[in-house]
Amino acid sequence: MRKIIFTTILILFCVNSFAQNMMQSQYGSSASGLNSDRFDRNGNPIDTTAVNDASTIPVGLSSWTIDERFGNKTTVPVDTLLFGFQNSNDNGGPTGHYTYLGNLGSPRISHVFFERAETTQEFFTDPYDFALITPSKLIYTNTKSPFTNLTYYKHGAGKRSEERFKAYFAVNANKRLGFGFNIDYIYGRGKYMNQSTAQFNGNLFAYYHGDKYDMHFSLINDNIKVTENGGIVDDRYITHPLDMADGGREYKSYEIQTNLQDIWNKNTGYHAFLTHRYNLGFYKDETSENDTIAREVFVPVTSFIHTVKVDMNKRQYISYDDNQNREYFENHYLGTDSTDVTKYMSVKNTVGISLREGFNKWAKAGLTAFLSFEHRRFSMTDSIEGSAGQFMRDYKENTLSVGGQLIKSQGKTLHYDVLGEIAILGEDIGQFNIEGKGDLNFRLFNDTVRLDVNAYVKNVNPAFYYRHFHSKHYWWDNNLSMINRTKIEGKLSIDHWRTQLQAGVENITNYTYLDNVSVGYADQNNEDVKTYKNNVAVKQNPGSIQVFSAKLRQDFQLGILHLDNEVVYQKSSNNNVLPLPELVLYHNLYLRAKLAKKVLSVELGADVRYFTQYYAPDYAPAIGQFYLQNPETKYKLGGYPLVNAYINLHLKRTRFFLMMYNLVQGTGERSYFFAPHYPLNPRGLKLGLSWNFFD
Repeated sequence: MRKIIFTTILILFCVNSFAQNMMQSQYGSSASGLNSDRFDRNGNPIDTTAVNDASTIPVGLSSWTIDERFGNKTTVPVDTLLFGFQNSNDNGGPTGHYTYLGNLGSPRISHVFFERAETTQEFFTDPYDFALITPSKLIYTNTKSPFTNLTYYKHGAGKRSEERFKAYFAVNANKRLGFGFNIDYIYGRGKYMNQSTAQFNGNLFAYYHGDKYDMHFSLINDNIKVTENGGIVDDRYITHPLDMADGGREYKSYEIQTNLQDIWNKNTGYHAFLTHRYNLGFYKDETSENDTIAREVFVPVTSFIHTVKVDMNKRQYISYDDNQNREYFENHYLGTDSTDVTKYMSVKNTVGISLREGFNKWAKAGLTAFLSFEHRRFSMTDSIEGSAGQFMRDYKENTLSVGGQLIKSQGKTLHYDVLGEIAILGEDIGQFNIEGKGDLNFRLFNDTVRLDVNAYVKNVNPAFYYRHFHSKHYWWDNNLSMINRTKIEGKLSIDHWRTQLQAGVENITNYTYLDNVSVGYADQNNEDVKTYKNNVAVKQNPGSIQVFSAKLRQDFQLGILHLDNEVVYQKSSNNNVLPLPELVLYHNLYLRAKLAKKVLSVELGADVRYFTQYYAPDYAPAIGQFYLQNPETKYKLGGYPLVNAYINLHLKRTRFFLMMYNLVQGTGERSYFFAPHYPLNPRGLKLGLSWNFFD
């Protein structure tokens, strides 16, 4: 970890020096020492003959993300979060919506159903969305001076600590061209045996914003290594610790035996993305309210769009102990082979033509037509009946789809975005997606009220690995039906009242999931006792499942005392196939104040995460996925309040927090398990430091 941090800082220093020289050239001084293009943070012209200290560096930046289909921009807040920094590195999410295995960087799944992403072709990395970046999540930054952010987190001390180091750098060559990179390193040694995680992820990005040509590019690399332990051998080490040592002592977390050892899941991915467009339009003179001098502005009328996305992933399952495997798993398709390899590659091209919104008073919305072609290739172990041995087989799929979009993003009152797409040729023929979202802003009792609505109707071909998968312990080839999903959801926001109310309903036909089909064996010494050998299969629910969800966010303030609240209620019509907790709660009570002449911001408080008991999903270590519990041995988890106390400080460009995690660590039936046999980390101290540089 120290070598990585030192190397990253050295690289940032060298790049920053080059960028600073480039920026000085861009903002060179005039004869009088004043340059109207360079301002301090108060908006005053800078005397470039003066000492170039922190108060004279041109500080100003904006950030945005793009969508992967057309490259449309969405403005996002700059990562200088003043409050809530203490929850920015929580594997369970900032408000505790995720089931995970305890360790930092471990797989996770949301127990709030409407926040679950659909299973993608990158099946094996889907559960690692806590740290993985996709082109649509990558943040682009336009900055007046080189911008660097360094962030470090740590939980615990010694050999069992968790650490994370992040570095973000962005610089502009000029007002139109910018580039940067991002590094994210996670090393969770694990509070329990055989539980370590290691992720080293990074990306490069660049963009160009011209009048006629616009471009965004990114290159992303993922490296994930997870040690699989199959959970602890007996939950009573956590629920009733004194029973496990006849009252003599309590076991430390790293002394508790686990079901598996010497097993690893490794994923290595490369992702290249380019979206660009050429605009046809005209120039016109435009004046602002505070400036009577007209300036020439380009108005785009028509855009020709091209987007290409290349994804590659190599997944390795490594297991050396054959005796252990035969005791734990039901099937052994590859014999004693220690490594099981699966590969995936996809190339997707999208071309479109867009009639742009707002080029005249009659163009109230933009209209885009597009065509997409995707080629996918999967490689995995196969065999021929009656022959000896195995070999690698390629599965190739192609899909051609067409679609259109109607969008209105300008104006202050009404915005909407309606998109439709249908696959007309190839593996996914008949798959379609019609989705729409919109918002209406209006005044009510002198307050601004925002009403958001989103809805979709989808007919989706199940991901490839639901249809075909061959591996060391699991093997299936399924003929699955299309998944049909229909959803409508609305959200009412009143900022002045600090209120958000959200509700929606979804109907799913042919819901596809991973089922637990473990095989039971009678104990040789006691026929009434069964042991189970692990097995997994893909199932489809032939009927319909309805999910209703409602969420209320309500924050209160009395002077420096704050109370933030979030309550989620949800109901599944089939808890055997799709179990969900009915209530998911988050509450945060804290004091917020400014000290030291209002330079130092302080947040001191405690928050609690809680969900009601339900049959939480189990975890299958051989594929790194969550699946249903064994119906013969299933039990409920939840009902445990996870309480964290913290202090959060913000001084100029620096943020810092200290947190006592799992403050009320308890025992008994409702102990700190989110997934069966995978306890959360015990009580421990967390800290974080984030520093922004503008020079």
